[in-house]
Amino acid sequence: MIKDILQMEEDLLRQMEELKGDERPSARLRRRQLESDRKELLATCTNLTAEDKVFLARHPKRPKIDEYINALFTDFFEQKGDRANSDDTSILGGIAMYQGMPVTVIGHRKGNTLEENMAYNFGMPEPEGYRKALRMMEQAEKFGRPIITFIDTPGAYPGKEAEEHGQGEAIARNLMVMSGLQVPVIAVVTGEGSSGGALALGVANRVLMLENAIYSVLSPEGFASILWKDASRRAEACEVMKLTAQDLYEFGVIEEVIPEPLGGAQSNREELFENVDASLKKALGELTRMSGHALVQDRYDKFRKIGQ
Repeated sequence: MIKDILQMEEDLLRQMEELKGDERPSARLRRRQLESDRKELLATCTNLTAEDKVFLARHPKRPKIDEYINALFTDFFEQKGDRANSDDTSILGGIAMYQGMPVTVIGHRKGNTLEENMAYNFGMPEPEGYRKALRMMEQAEKFGRPIITFIDTPGAYPGKEAEEHGQGEAIARNLMVMSGLQVPVIAVVTGEGSSGGALALGVANRVLMLENAIYSVLSPEGFASILWKDASRRAEACEVMKLTAQDLYEFGVIEEVIPEPLGGAQSNREELFENVDASLKKALGELTRMSGHALVQDRYDKFRKIGQ
């Protein structure tokens, strides 16, 4: 359903773009009518299925990590390289200012074009990416900076070279070190959060999820292929896996569901960034009052109680 609605929205936006700059009364009237039609159309985006949410989480126009950095932070200084082998561009991170406070920001990076996605490996990090992220986290702890991560990945890169370079070890080390960091750690799942590739940035005191994001051990297609030997049962897998923000909030896996604009995050970026900003302020305000030891204990307790 949501796919058809967004296709109709694209058609309305295309018509509005064609009328842009035309100041004739008839053109202005037509633009207002098209905008009204668009709002009415997006208002139907309610009671979405889990499969609809998977579609929205993967939407190619969904905001990317660089947009969040530009909208929410100032004075961003990118850090590159893992100081062991190379720089993995599928992880973007560095130092920035947030509400007058220095923080470390790290996230999976996807592109807006095929060329960018190929350059960023479609948001699938290799071991060097996770080691780069870990280097930034350890530096953040050394200087007392809170860490904010943005998760949006179909998973860690499963290639032969990645395995030869220690993909499993790199992810495991991130999990181990993140669990003991004595600074606030906040993770925001903005799109896809799949497998250990997502969890390697997700061992946080507070895990926030956008309303139409997903977070799971693997993709619905992979789940259906493994369990039922039939990838076409994706819709059924989406329901069974309980991968939506609403499901995970009920299970206590995440602390907050961040509302998205009607039609998804890509429909109104300004509104989305305001919502994310409000949630980050709240979470950071709570965590910065805690001592380093209390932060570690809080993180430990959070993950120990999941599934009880």
